[in-house]
Amino acid sequence: MKKVLQIVLGLVIIALAYVIYNQITSTTTFNKELTIRKEAVVDRIKDIRTAQRAYKQVHQRYTPSMDTLIDFVLNGTIDYEKRLVSEDDSAAMAELKKKGLKNVEIITMNVIDTIFGTKKVTPEDVKEFKLIPYGNGAEFIMDAGELTTESKVVVPVFECKAPYKTFMADLSHQELVNLIDSEKTLNRYPGVKVGDMYQATNDAGNWE
Repeated sequence: MKKVLQIVLGLVIIALAYVIYNQITSTTTFNKELTIRKEAVVDRIKDIRTAQRAYKQVHQRYTPSMDTLIDFVLNGTIDYEKRLVSEDDSAAMAELKKKGLKNVEIITMNVIDTIFGTKKVTPEDVKEFKLIPYGNGAEFIMDAGELTTESKVVVPVFECKAPYKTFMADLSHQELVNLIDSEKTLNRYPGVKVGDMYQATNDAGNWE
C-alpha cells in the first residue's frame, strides 16, 4: 500500500509539474505573440491617424468612412504654403512688397506622396488600411463626428480601434480572456485604439 501511494503521489507531482510548465510556456508564447501583433496593429493605426489628420486639414472634419479615407489618400491632393524668401531678409521682403507679391507660394501635392514623411507607403498598403493585421479579414472599427467641450467649443473627433479578440483569437483562449479582463479592470480599452468619440484627446493612442 505504501508503494502504491508513493507511485500515485509521484504521478500527481509529475502531472502538476507538467501543468505548471505548460501554463508558463503558454503565457510566454502568448505575450511574445502579443508584442509582435500589437506592433503591427499600432503601425497601421498610426497611418490611419496620419491620413485622418490630413483629411481634416483639407475638409475641416474627420471622416467615419474607411473607404472615403482610402480614396482620399490614393487620389486626393493637399495644398502646402512655401515661403519665397526668408522673412529675416529685409531687402528681399521689400522687393516682394514693391512688386505687390505675398511671401508665400501654394504648392499642390498628391496626398500619398507627402503626408507619411519619409515612410514609404504604397497604394497596396493604403488599400489594406481597413484590415486589422493578423485579424483574418476583420476590419478596424472607425467613427467620426463632433464633440462640444466643457468650454462650449465644438471640435471634430474620431476614433479607430482594433479589439484584442480580433487579432489574438487564434491563440490561447484563456490567456486572451485574462488579458481582456485585466484591461477592463484597469478601465482601459481591451485592444489598440486611437482617438475618442466622447472626449478630446488630440488623437492620442492608448499605447502612447
